[in-house]
Amino acid sequence: MPLALFALAVVAFGIGTTEFVSMGLLPQIADGLAVSVPAAGNVVSAYALGVVIGAPLLTAIGARVPHKRLLLMLTGLFVVGNVASALAPNFELLFAARVLAGLPHGALFGVGAVVASKLVAPDRAARAVSMMFLGLTVANIVGVPAGTALGQQLGWRFAYAAVAVIGVLALAALVRLVPHQPRGEQAGVLHELRAMKNKQVLLGLVTAVVGFGGFFAMYSYLVPMLTHLTGISDSSTTLVLALFGVGMTLGTLVAGPLTDRALRPTLYGGFALLAAALVTLHFVIGHLVPALIVITITGGLSSLITTPVQMLLMAKAHEAPTMAAASNHSAFNLANAGGAWLGGLVIAAGWGWSSPTLVGAALAVVGLALAATGGYLDRDRRASKVVLSSAGGGDRSPGQETPAAACAKDQSM
Repeated sequence: MPLALFALAVVAFGIGTTEFVSMGLLPQIADGLAVSVPAAGNVVSAYALGVVIGAPLLTAIGARVPHKRLLLMLTGLFVVGNVASALAPNFELLFAARVLAGLPHGALFGVGAVVASKLVAPDRAARAVSMMFLGLTVANIVGVPAGTALGQQLGWRFAYAAVAVIGVLALAALVRLVPHQPRGEQAGVLHELRAMKNKQVLLGLVTAVVGFGGFFAMYSYLVPMLTHLTGISDSSTTLVLALFGVGMTLGTLVAGPLTDRALRPTLYGGFALLAAALVTLHFVIGHLVPALIVITITGGLSSLITTPVQMLLMAKAHEAPTMAAASNHSAFNLANAGGAWLGGLVIAAGWGWSSPTLVGAALAVVGLALAATGGYLDRDRRASKVVLSSAGGGDRSPGQETPAAACAKDQSM
């Protein structure tokens, strides 16, 4: 794996840290800006709003910009958004700054996934993409707990400032390690949008919204589930979340090779096992050790699904995978909002703190059904191409002779 993937992983690490660190600092933000904790929680929604809007918008705006330059521009915007968050004098400007910080999130992952897959041989494309996602999962083990501790000790502004520093380091790594990747003559917003008309791309995005909604229905309420049903202290939940991050990291490491070998079976198995794990968690959540084991497994299964969904969208978008890959992260954030909403509904209805796990299992089963429907409708039995450039080809990095495309076997797609 080339060193350029390290630079992309650093970007993902910064994104993962800033996305989730706000959740652990809501009391400090509320105190510092004289608002209630529920009102402070809107900064989390503000970031998600930025992701949903920014992924297609910034990808469209940068459709003709060379990939490396676009990565640098988006990372620069990420730094600006986090600096603005650290300096925001009131809640209204903090809300706006969090929207700004979220804008480049999806486009960075979308462009980064395409760049990563161009850096390696075609049969290792999914592994390369999963290595970028590895930065996101490591953020849940290191970045978020460290950022939360920093914000609690020195003030919430220092957490956002630290993320901005990570962004600057990522910029330096991108400049030094990522090779130039020109766009082709056909590159442009209309070229990208035409690919989004593909019914398999649209079905893949719906699958991501529903299937990942199952994960977020559980994850959004994991801390109160643990404190109410297992009796662990609030301070211990940080360690449990780090354990969850360990599971996500292991799942990411496994997802790349499995996706390269058999994309659709990996996706089907991931959804089926996630549903089973969530049902199991419903019954063991009151017992600490079994609950911790299942929580770790659930974290791994959530990451096991991420890479095949990303690669499937890139495959079906053919010559214009960037918009599809970026829109996938808009879908993740819609899943976050929808899953949390449904999980909250069943708790409010009096079904108990463990009820979001069953909601999550149901959504994972629906996600599996949607994925299987996509496989059934995909009647073209020829190998599906994952074109690793919006130009439908493009330059490879030095030493690679094959065109920028990866073919998945019939049984994989």
